[in-house]
Amino acid sequence: MRMPTVPSASKAVDVAGEKPPSLTAPLAPRLRILFVSKIFPNRNKPGWAPFNRQQLVALSRLPGVTVVDVLATVPYFPGAGLFRGRSLAADLLNLPARDTIDGLPVRHPRTLYLPRLGHAVSPLLYAASLLPVVPRYRGRVDVLLAAWAYPDGCAAVMLGRLLDLPVVVKLHGSDINVLGQRTGPRQLMQLLLPRASRVVAVSDALRDRAAELGVAPERIDVVRNGVDAALFRPLDQAEARRQLGLASRPTVVCVSRLERAKGVLDLLEAFALLRRQRPDVQLLLVGSGEAEHACSERSAAEDLRGSVVLAGAVPLEQVPLYMGAADVVVMPSWAEGLPNTVLEAQACGRPVVATDVGGVSEVVNRPELGVLVPPRQPAALAAALAATLARPFDPARIAGARSRSWQDSAEGLLQSLRRAVQEK
Repeated sequence: MRMPTVPSASKAVDVAGEKPPSLTAPLAPRLRILFVSKIFPNRNKPGWAPFNRQQLVALSRLPGVTVVDVLATVPYFPGAGLFRGRSLAADLLNLPARDTIDGLPVRHPRTLYLPRLGHAVSPLLYAASLLPVVPRYRGRVDVLLAAWAYPDGCAAVMLGRLLDLPVVVKLHGSDINVLGQRTGPRQLMQLLLPRASRVVAVSDALRDRAAELGVAPERIDVVRNGVDAALFRPLDQAEARRQLGLASRPTVVCVSRLERAKGVLDLLEAFALLRRQRPDVQLLLVGSGEAEHACSERSAAEDLRGSVVLAGAVPLEQVPLYMGAADVVVMPSWAEGLPNTVLEAQACGRPVVATDVGGVSEVVNRPELGVLVPPRQPAALAAALAATLARPFDPARIAGARSRSWQDSAEGLLQSLRRAVQEK
């Protein structure tokens, strides 16, 4: 039996918000899922894209669901071992072929990537690299789920057609907002994404970008990510600072990959402007990435010296402690879908100063929740931080606006997966 058609983009439904089936309804048949993505935690990078792990674990725990395998792909090119410390492919060379992560069965197939050609042919190479692996799942899985549109989602569409499997592609942000602006990737996404059985977006804004690429609006589902409420909750600020060894000073916290496109260097310029008004303020940068050295150098300059703490990458379980120490959490990125940092900051009862990108305005939508500013404008960011630090905040009131749980999110994703199978 076919499921009812989802409303058009102008009246899109967040499927994670739909009511679950009645307990008296007949049970749906078991759904066997094969998941593929290059953004998934591994032994070398356990904090990488934790939202994918959290959602997939929650999905695997739902009745009638089996995650047959996670294909957490690893980029590879000949001679990659010569570039250790300078290339992701080199840094992941020693990953085992098979692993178990948070109870999920994981494989790490290598996918060929040619640096000189960049993104132009990456979906073709990605799909070709998985050709020896994917046929073993013929008859063992019901649906192929890919996270990240390019190259993962595009490659999954090609592989799904070979296996005669429905394909669901999850969009997260930069895969559409950044890569979708480049001619080669955009053309391939326009060709392949409309052929996916269904497309899942984490925000309304990202749903609209998918429609612009030619995906039929009735085949786009909005399923927002969840938050682990047992982990992300309001903490006593003084105790959080004590545990982190921080002085009791006004504190700004940024939890992000340290990359230029994440706006971390813009943040440091904004923070230098802020300190002219508030010399007592301190900034905590939590994360690592290619701009880490640049952040360290800028933080050592005279106008910032002693006021910036580079905490490095920390386990997800420690992130709430840093947010608990904050007076404001900042998200200065140039492009996003709907970053979990914002949802988690709200769950921790902290106001957010963020760039108005992607779907951020969908959740930072009341004055007590925070302030939005244009991206790449340090002066505007500094002014918003100063205004937010100047007014008291109510952690309980902010936390009351927090996102759905991961189980809610997984249930929404499951509805989309079942629709894809039933509509095939």
